[in-house]
Amino acid sequence: MYETGVAKVSEVVLAYSGGLDTSVCIPLLKERYGFDRIVTVLVDVGQPRSDIERGNIRAKQLADDHYVIDAREEFVRDYIFPLIKANGSYEGYVLGTAIARPLIAKKAVEIARQKGIKSLAHGCTGRGNDQLRFEAIFRATDCRVIAPMRELDLAREWEIDYARDHGIEVPVTRDKPWSIDENIWSRSIEGGKLEDPYFEPPEEIYGWTKTPDASKSAQIVEIGFAQGVPVSLDGVPMGGVELIEKLNLIGGEHGVGRTDMVEDRVLGLKARENYEHPAATILLAAHKDLEHLVLSRAELRFKVMVDEAWSEMAYMGLVEDPLYSDLNAFLDQSQKRVNGSVKMKLYCGCATAVGRRSPDALYAQDMVSFDSQTLSQKDSEGFAKYHGFQARLLKMKGSKSI
Repeated sequence: MYETGVAKVSEVVLAYSGGLDTSVCIPLLKERYGFDRIVTVLVDVGQPRSDIERGNIRAKQLADDHYVIDAREEFVRDYIFPLIKANGSYEGYVLGTAIARPLIAKKAVEIARQKGIKSLAHGCTGRGNDQLRFEAIFRATDCRVIAPMRELDLAREWEIDYARDHGIEVPVTRDKPWSIDENIWSRSIEGGKLEDPYFEPPEEIYGWTKTPDASKSAQIVEIGFAQGVPVSLDGVPMGGVELIEKLNLIGGEHGVGRTDMVEDRVLGLKARENYEHPAATILLAAHKDLEHLVLSRAELRFKVMVDEAWSEMAYMGLVEDPLYSDLNAFLDQSQKRVNGSVKMKLYCGCATAVGRRSPDALYAQDMVSFDSQTLSQKDSEGFAKYHGFQARLLKMKGSKSI
C-alpha cells in the first residue's frame, strides 16, 4: 500500500510468465481480491524470444505496470553452474524448472521493494512444487502472499473458458491443454492426456528435440571445463549462456535429452512429467565423466551423498537454507581440480563420453598399462592375501550366514 493524497491504492506484484495461469491471475486479482493496480514481472531465464514478446504484449494489455528483467547470465552463473558441479538430478530430472523458480521469485521481490508494494502473487496451483519454491522466497519478506489458483481452487478448463470470456489469447485449448515451461536449461510439458502415465506422448509435444531415430550420423563435441564449469565448446572459449544455447541446438538434432518419468513431488503426490534438456544431458554426463578422472575414490563416494542432498534441496526450492550454502562450499572446493575436456558422442538420443583428458588426472597410464614395468606385479600379492580375509575367516569357523 502507499499514500496517494487521500485514498490508498492497493497494489500487488505478480511473478508473470505470459502463460495461461499468470495471465488469468491479472483480472482475478482485481475481481476477486480487489487490487487497484497489478504490477507484472517477467523474468528472462532463457525462454524463447517469442514467449517473452507475447508475454509483454499480454501484460501491457492486462496489467497496470510491467517489468522485464534479463536474468540469463545470472541464472547460468549462480544457479546452473552450481547445479553442474553437483551433477544436479532429482530422480532423473535435471531440475530445470525447479532451479529457476527461486531466481524469478527474488526478482519479483526486488521490484516490490523498489515500488514499496507489500503484496506478492504467483500463478501456481496447490498440487505442484512451484508454490513452495516461490513462497520459500516470498515468505521471507513482510509481504502478503497471494496464490489465486490455489486459493480459488481453479481447474484448467475453467481457466481456459475464463481467458476466452475475458479476451485473453493464450496458446492453450481443451484439445491441447499442455502446460509448458521453458528456460535455457530445460523444457517441461505436462497436463491433458499426459497425466495418464500409460499414455504415450505424441511427437507434437516436443519442441527442442527431433525424434531420436531421425539421427542419421553420430557427432562428436568436445566440452572444456575449468573448476567444474563448462568454458569451451570444440576448443572455442564460450560464455555459459551461449554454450548452453548451442548445445541445446546440437543435441536436439540428435534427439538427446528427452525424459518421460513419474516423479515424486514434495507434497507426496506422484506426477507424470515430460522434459527436454539436450544441453543439460550432455554437460552433466561430461562433467561426471571428468570427475571420475580427477577426483579420488573417497571424494567420489562422499560427493554422491552431497550431490543427492544438494539436488533435493534445489528441487524443493530451499536455496536460502544454510545447508544449501554449506553444500555449495564443499562443491566449490571439490571442483578446483575438475579441469580438462571430454569428448561426447551424440547419436540417436544418446550422449556418450568417448574420451577425456585433464592436467589434474589421477590416471597413470604408465602404471595401469598391461605392458607397464613401472610397478612390479608381485608387490600386490601381499594385498591379495588379506583381501576378503574376514569372509574367509567366517567360512573357516563354519558360519552359516554366508
